Amino acid sequence: MKRDLSRFESGHFHLLIIGGGIFGAAAAWEAVSRGLNVALLEKGDFGAATTANSYKIAHGGMRYLQHADIPRVRESSRERSALIRIAPHLVYPLPVVIPTYGRGMAGKSVLRAGFGVYDLVTADRNRGIVDPDRRIPRARFLSRDQVISRFPGANSEDLTGGALFHDGQMYNPSRLVLAFVRSAADAGAAVANYCEVLTPVLEADRVTGATVRDLESGDTFRITADQVLNAAGPWAFDWLSTGVGLEFDRQRPAFSRDVGLVTRKRLPEPLGLACRTSTRDAETLVDRGARHLFLLPWRGYTTVGVWHGVYRGSIDRVEVTLAEIEQFVAEANDAYEGFDLTLDDISMVNTGLILFGEEDQEASSHKFGHRSLVIDHERTHGIKGLTTLIGVRATTARGMAETVVDGMAARFSSTVSGSRTETTPLRGGQYERFETLVEETLTGLNENGRDPEAELVARALAHGYGTDAREVLEIAAGAPQLAQTLPGTRTLAAEVVYGVREEMARTVLDVLTFRTDAGTAEAPSEAAIRIAAEIVARELGLDTAARDQQIDEAKKFFSRHGALREFDQDTAPGEDVSSTVAGAGADGSAGTG
Repeated sequence: MKRDLSRFESGHFHLLIIGGGIFGAAAAWEAVSRGLNVALLEKGDFGAATTANSYKIAHGGMRYLQHADIPRVRESSRERSALIRIAPHLVYPLPVVIPTYGRGMAGKSVLRAGFGVYDLVTADRNRGIVDPDRRIPRARFLSRDQVISRFPGANSEDLTGGALFHDGQMYNPSRLVLAFVRSAADAGAAVANYCEVLTPVLEADRVTGATVRDLESGDTFRITADQVLNAAGPWAFDWLSTGVGLEFDRQRPAFSRDVGLVTRKRLPEPLGLACRTSTRDAETLVDRGARHLFLLPWRGYTTVGVWHGVYRGSIDRVEVTLAEIEQFVAEANDAYEGFDLTLDDISMVNTGLILFGEEDQEASSHKFGHRSLVIDHERTHGIKGLTTLIGVRATTARGMAETVVDGMAARFSSTVSGSRTETTPLRGGQYERFETLVEETLTGLNENGRDPEAELVARALAHGYGTDAREVLEIAAGAPQLAQTLPGTRTLAAEVVYGVREEMARTVLDVLTFRTDAGTAEAPSEAAIRIAAEIVARELGLDTAARDQQIDEAKKFFSRHGALREFDQDTAPGEDVSSTVAGAGADGSAGTG
């Protein structure tokens, strides 16, 4: 996947997509797989905003039963299953325990009935999932003693037991976006990052393309297209206002700043825990009491989330203050006293913007965006050739892409074939058994026997790249130093090379945070940053000044405003570094609900 901007000027596209978060990326794959000529542009890096900062959950829709919203349950379950089918290395089942209390609405009998209905409504959830380790089992119920033995610190007052169910978890949301983008590029789509779509090209009442600025060179160019899909997330309305002249003062929806913590503290067992909080869901029809905060095992860490709140600040720099983090930690400890979370336990703070439905920041009951927002501007504003899509849940990105392309089908200057993305594997997902893939990757990584650390590196490679792990290992085999891990990480130096050569990484930050695992759960050491920057500079032909600038930008990113501790510039190779706040703007994907 090469960054070739000449492709955008040399031909006419059926569809131009603005925004390379998970919704824009999924739309690019959907459209090109159906025979359309597609252009995808992202003003930053692919999936670098809310997608990267999401809570890493592929929702199956269990909570929507409380709203009696069966269509949304079906949609969520269907799309979770689709992600497990097409990207089984990146999305997989996660067991979670919901404790039950008393004999009322929070009791075991009500939850048992709920899961009975859920299992019936989602009876086809494992259709087409070949790997038995990737199938979603039926919920089962635990006794009081079984819950306490698994989570000794859980609130035991009136505890009657719990339900053990499975939802979906994403290994690395940014790599899921890349799987969509690379699949689209392999099928012929023209894709590029660091390209800002400035204004649409308007001819009378029709959008016929857009003017674009290459943020690397500063050059501008024009793209022509039958249709334009505005998938720019919270930026979508500003772009419509400045570029098209549309005003949305009364129609502009509220956005929530969703916050999730990544902590070094581990749960007693590899099971998630749903903890009751003091807030409620204002729209539930079956009220089981408080909403839940989730503690979930993730790649050797524990994620805590999600914390919601209406956001009215700058969408270009969404941040969390230290005081807010302290408040979140206090709420987490109140929900699960046995966790005893401290600020020093936090390794990363993720935050991004999603559609929200509650205007009152201080409300104890919250309303959340129900469904993705699709605006057909021909119908609503008389402007032809333009559609806006703002997603609510990353889980539904593929399905929403199918819906949007279906809606546009008659307006393209080409016949649109049927959708096949629900079952066609994304790049890296063409295999049957994940554990077999891990074994093959380990063999390619370490031919001299089973080394425990090598097994962990092999598993990370298999998760992140799927079958493309072989290509990374081929690069590692070409130079001994590239087969080494970056200090303090399980990321091979070869992954940095691969990110630049094959995945359009343009900076060391792109590599550390959106191509590899190195900076996704914890700030890497300065030694790791410098080594990665040297590789990036060599691959891109950057001079010393440009390399050093990238190093400085990476260090600022990992110790930006709101960091719990300043970045230690004298950190030794491999030494643990600072806790960080790594918030970003939003690209239209979502956290959890």
